[in-house]
Amino acid sequence: MGFWLLHKLADEWRVNLANNSKYQGLVGKTTPAAAGGHETWLALPQTYMNLSGKTVGGLARFYKIAPEEILVVHDELDFPPGAAKLKLGGGVAGHNGLKDIAAALGSQQFWRLRLGIGHPGDRNMVGDYVLSSPSPDHRKLIDDAIDKSLQCLPLMLQGDPAAAMLKLHTKDG
Repeated sequence: MGFWLLHKLADEWRVNLANNSKYQGLVGKTTPAAAGGHETWLALPQTYMNLSGKTVGGLARFYKIAPEEILVVHDELDFPPGAAKLKLGGGVAGHNGLKDIAAALGSQQFWRLRLGIGHPGDRNMVGDYVLSSPSPDHRKLIDDAIDKSLQCLPLMLQGDPAAAMLKLHTKDG
């Protein structure tokens, strides 16, 4: 889900995501007016998901980006399709990608945008479930959550996460 959102954002902001072997990902930089002209990096790790910290940590170290200035977008099994929640810090809840990012940053105090995909109902089915395409109904709900999330990102980048959370977490926000 994170890749879907970032590809859509890159298209919207006209950011070229280029392969960067140093960071093992597709990386692009912009200073969007919607973000108050703040320098913003978009990164799509090209490693296995559970090694995402290589990309995130590498960029953070080189450009001196503090963990609390980072937003990681990921799918969330514990939320129904279409739900989107924003939070700072917290545990990694068994999510190996988040675990690797936290280890690479030396902190769990980074922002997370969690996009609900639902749960298959059986923990033995999770691997196949997260790697398969959602049903058309679920895809519509997820796309709507991505669109709503994209409307909130400028508030985050302008330094007003409380307003972003209020907008995202309010049903008609």
